[in-house]
Amino acid sequence: MTTTNQGPKRLYLMQLATMGPGVPVPAYLIQTGDGINVLVDTGFPASMIGTTSGPGGRTIVMNESDYLVNQLAALGLKPGDINYLICTHFDMDHASSHNLFPDAELIVQRQHYEVAKGGHERFARNREYWDAPNLHYRLVDGDTELLPGIELIETSGHVPGHQSVLVRLPETGPVLLAIDAAPVQENLDVEKRKKGPMDMDEAGVIASTRKLVDLAKREGVTLIVHGHDANQWQNGIKKAPEFYA
Repeated sequence: MTTTNQGPKRLYLMQLATMGPGVPVPAYLIQTGDGINVLVDTGFPASMIGTTSGPGGRTIVMNESDYLVNQLAALGLKPGDINYLICTHFDMDHASSHNLFPDAELIVQRQHYEVAKGGHERFARNREYWDAPNLHYRLVDGDTELLPGIELIETSGHVPGHQSVLVRLPETGPVLLAIDAAPVQENLDVEKRKKGPMDMDEAGVIASTRKLVDLAKREGVTLIVHGHDANQWQNGIKKAPEFYA
């Protein structure tokens, strides 16, 4: 477990919206003992507050209080207080408020950034948010320690260069943010894992699932957070303003 002042101190799970029948759209805030704020993903843009139609024609519900900026404000923070923004990938429900964080360093896998910047149609519709000219990116290659106790895990398959996040907390222990490498708990059954409707590469999906399962066993992960698991988010996990320490 991480016990130094430089390591993670708190992990907030923020539900920014629902997509379809109760499916959560999350972001995450990691605060370190030495005052660094690390945000993971940013959700939908402010223009989608209310009830709108999202990817695949799914109904999106985002209340005013759900919007990322307002959830940060409820924790005493503003966008300028964020030091790092971990970009797991540029899908619309994960990257459509990135433009609000010009003072942060945005961390993304090089492979993903190059695919998106190359004009892939999947990431074009919200490009104005993740490719704003005042944003500052750092490109990483593969598994990377961002800060002590915060590790980026390359998990391609859903999209090229997708990344999950391992957070080592002092009391809870290691927490794995699977993001869309395993969006629901059932995805961890490697033998039954198949390509979902939004996944781009089935072989990559299966390999990344196996990688996360092996990592969870090896590191003694105490909690795996599945970003789009309605049952998990409605039953039992702590959501902001509560936190994991």
